[in-house]
Amino acid sequence: MKEINLNGSVRTETGKKFAKQIRREERVPAILYGGKENLMITLVERELKEIIYTPDVHIINLSVEGKTYKAIVKEMQFHPVSDKVLHLDLLQVFDDKKLTVGLPVKLTGSAEGAKQGGKLSLTTRKLRAYGFPKDLPEVIEVDITELGLGKSRLVSELSFDKFDIIEPKSTVIATVKLTRAARGAQAAAGETK
Repeated sequence: MKEINLNGSVRTETGKKFAKQIRREERVPAILYGGKENLMITLVERELKEIIYTPDVHIINLSVEGKTYKAIVKEMQFHPVSDKVLHLDLLQVFDDKKLTVGLPVKLTGSAEGAKQGGKLSLTTRKLRAYGFPKDLPEVIEVDITELGLGKSRLVSELSFDKFDIIEPKSTVIATVKLTRAARGAQAAAGETK
């Protein structure tokens, strides 16, 4: 997975009044949990753009008062009107502990059904993977070369050595839908035989 470095500072006060003051200073309140103790921190808002406005999952090397923690973003809260980040929940990760994280799906190859006039549709954009941080890839690549008209690629058809997909086996990842043009072509091919 991609890594990014961030600097944070410890915050001692909580509550709406203090949170509003932090946001006026263009900082974001956050909490780091999953380790021995929860750590309340603030982060600089403009430094967060690379980890928030992307489908990729980053391992964050977080420096707080001389200590370094590894973490991932577990949850984000946004303002309903301005879309500014209001709060971040960061989960501390360890090299020897498995974690669950939603990884983006990338389709590879050119579907046979799409070549025959069907419409390729990516149904599931992220899949939850479970494994050690060093074994998790940046994206989950799914080969769709053999995908024909009206066919779908399911989670049950995927297998990986170093991590597991923990979605239901019947989850559809991608499908090639039959379009009117493809139906017309099939009907015409059927009449000529």
